[in-house]
Amino acid sequence: MDMTAIYSEETIRTLDWREHIRKRPGMYIGKLGDGSSPDDGIYLLLKEVIDNSIDEYMMGFGKTIEVSINEHRVTIRDYGRGIPLGKVVDVASKMNTGAKYDSKVFKKSVGLNGVGIKAVNALSSRFTIESFRDGKVKTADFSEGNLLKNHPQKNDPGKNGTLITFEPDPTMFGKFNFMNEYVEAMLRNYTYLNTGLTIIYNGEKFSSKNGLLDLLEENMSGEGLYPIIHLKNGEIEVAITHGKQYGEEYFSFVNGQHTTQGGTHQIAFKEALVRTIRDFFRKDFDASDIRTSIIAAISIKVEEPVFESQTKTKLGSKDIAPGGPSVRNFIMNFLTSKLDDYLHKHGETAHILLRKIQESEKERKAISGIKKLARERARKANFHNKKLRDCRIHYNGKDERKNESTLFITEGDSASGSITKSRDVNTQAVFSLRGKPLNSFGLTKKVVYENEEFNLLQAALNIEDGLDGLRYKNVVVATDADVDGMHIRLLLLTFFLQFFPNLVRNGHLYILQTPLFRVRNKKETIYCYSEEEKAAALRSLGQNAEITRFKGLGEISPDEFKHFIGPDIRLQPVRLKKDDDLHDILSFYMGKNSPQRQDFIIDRLRVEEDPVEVA
Repeated sequence: MDMTAIYSEETIRTLDWREHIRKRPGMYIGKLGDGSSPDDGIYLLLKEVIDNSIDEYMMGFGKTIEVSINEHRVTIRDYGRGIPLGKVVDVASKMNTGAKYDSKVFKKSVGLNGVGIKAVNALSSRFTIESFRDGKVKTADFSEGNLLKNHPQKNDPGKNGTLITFEPDPTMFGKFNFMNEYVEAMLRNYTYLNTGLTIIYNGEKFSSKNGLLDLLEENMSGEGLYPIIHLKNGEIEVAITHGKQYGEEYFSFVNGQHTTQGGTHQIAFKEALVRTIRDFFRKDFDASDIRTSIIAAISIKVEEPVFESQTKTKLGSKDIAPGGPSVRNFIMNFLTSKLDDYLHKHGETAHILLRKIQESEKERKAISGIKKLARERARKANFHNKKLRDCRIHYNGKDERKNESTLFITEGDSASGSITKSRDVNTQAVFSLRGKPLNSFGLTKKVVYENEEFNLLQAALNIEDGLDGLRYKNVVVATDADVDGMHIRLLLLTFFLQFFPNLVRNGHLYILQTPLFRVRNKKETIYCYSEEEKAAALRSLGQNAEITRFKGLGEISPDEFKHFIGPDIRLQPVRLKKDDDLHDILSFYMGKNSPQRQDFIIDRLRVEEDPVEVA
């Protein structure tokens, strides 16, 4: 009899709150990660603490929040009312404890479940909470959720508020680093949504006077086709313009929370926008022609919001408030009134918008026949045997592991074969390219349907109509580290940046880092991703260790490949900064400016790297 299969009273146990959070962190912060992605857990910890300070500000207390990050130590100080001193320990360590259950105190709070700050505590190697209130201070120190010291109250003349210091636990998060650009983007969003709030981050001040208008201006890589339309009242604010890029780009928020996966409010906004513009121009435009190239932001306030996960990235609420209007009707009424009025008063903007819609309609009709044939080809293609070796769990599904869903894009039978044999068939898929992709720079979107590789890749990702149906959370370019591999990488980046820039902007695109060297002796093997790591490995294993140089992915056996696409996978995110001009970047690297590019390469070849010393 298999003793492991015995189901008895002895097999049932109850985890305390901290054990449960540490055993199932994904339920509370999404994923752990190492800080290379903006939705990694360390940023969720930071957000959970700041959300409490924001809630205080929204209730009218504390106009400044100070944030500092020194390596792995995070400190957040607000100047709100401070936690009632007798409840400081409970707030940090007792589940379902908080003031947000009392809607009179926190009418439109970001969260109501009393979990967030406890998750930060449980997942931190060090966590200190201090409350300053009415001339006194109360401090408590924790580690991994365990109370280390409950300090007695002391007199303190400092301003009311809360000070929290924490260090994410390296035994949970591994080797991690906070990336300034992700932290700054989060903090800037808080200021856009709370005009009058000042956030000081490592000495730099962030604030906003114009709310979502500032957000769009800061995040657009080029000028809009017309001045940003900015509309608001006490419960809703929107900002709208169109650019020259393909696709649609939305920034949506609920009670100050960035809902990166949208939800009922974003769906309602898109529907209301289309209806208003159709009614204004008295023409039944196709919805895609109206929304193509749009850049928009929407922020609404909802009483007792319901989100689809603890990380609060997708709104599920149907109503603005218990017994109040639906989210859909609320947004529809606001936009059909305010946007219609704006367009009547700003004829030049209305004219530019009409011209943009007509241009989109013309392009769509020009490729409609091609699209129909392309969809048919993609449907008939035998993905599983030819191009796509799919996985079982997808990002647009409901499985709790959907955030792990990954598509590796690789070239060549040997490379795709190695990844296919070593992958996790539940969450990792492989798309095999045949040769080098076409240089798509300067071409119209017609090429996406005319080119078989691009057509099948788009179909595999399911992104023809936007990212709502994206099948993989992580899209990973996996090519050799030689000249040909780098060229394929550039061609794929050009394709995505040209036609699906939101895949990059929303943090879905990565480059797979694979080792350049294997250094081993009879007892140990070390994989090295750089010359510096190789030198360190030789110092560790001895100068007589065997060194193997991997020339391509196909040379790495499936057994070894498991190490590089498993828990220790190294992914380099492809990121766009707010001041990156996509046209200029692509024009320089992929356009017809060979002399300038040649000078650029030669200038950098003249700069010699420091030699690596081997002790």
